[in-house]
Amino acid sequence: MKADIVTIFPDFFRGPLDHGITRRAAEMGLVKVDVHDLREFTHDKHRTVDDRPFGGGEGMVLKPEPIFECLEPLALASRERRLTSEKTPGSAKESVILLSPQGERFTQKMAAKLAGLDRLVLICGRYEGVDERVADFLADREISIGDYVLSGGELAAAVIIEAVTRLLPGAVGNEASTRQESFTAQEGGEFIENASTCGSGGLLDYPHYTRPAEFRGMAVPSVLINGDHQEIRRWRRAQALEKTLRNRPDLLEGAALNEDDKKLLLQIKDSRLSS
Repeated sequence: MKADIVTIFPDFFRGPLDHGITRRAAEMGLVKVDVHDLREFTHDKHRTVDDRPFGGGEGMVLKPEPIFECLEPLALASRERRLTSEKTPGSAKESVILLSPQGERFTQKMAAKLAGLDRLVLICGRYEGVDERVADFLADREISIGDYVLSGGELAAAVIIEAVTRLLPGAVGNEASTRQESFTAQEGGEFIENASTCGSGGLLDYPHYTRPAEFRGMAVPSVLINGDHQEIRRWRRAQALEKTLRNRPDLLEGAALNEDDKKLLLQIKDSRLSS
């Protein structure tokens, strides 16, 4: 995969991209990330990338000219071709994304789709926003990493690069682990009961414990050390359901739940009411 990041703070990415999976994936040739300094595409002595918005208002807005000029040498497919690529076999597998609080919320499902692309361009917003013509005529989509506001899109770009890179084949040593994490549904949208002692099926992850078995009076649940993998599987599923109900009940609507899961949820809810 080829990834391009457009930003006014290129030095920001010297840290996030130089460690862990992203660095290893780059060294393996699985991903190549180029960072483009937006100020290099300005034409005045002050290297101006922003201006006051028409109609008034607080703050400054990123100008369209430097962004358009930055992307033009990248030889990307046309926006129209990129927008139809998912429906047309053999068409360009590229996407230009504007990182913005107004965008669609980034999810694991979206990360998986982006991991299937050949090229990804991330435009980092800054100040009070970006000239709307960038969203309307240049970017394919707008993405937000959460319902909060950051000073710019650089942190969001780093999050997306990390989330997408780790899904590339070969990036993670044990690829099965990426299919057994929180927010990841099983094959075909169903939880496969005997496939593993793990597997989230779209739920939050179950609790993890390691040695020592007892630490300062805090013991590891006995079910995890009795060697009964079927019991471990059931316990982990119950714990994942309980944690999801407690912390992210919204995820239960889209999770792959079988009849046993539904019974467990009823038991958990009844237990809460009685306590």
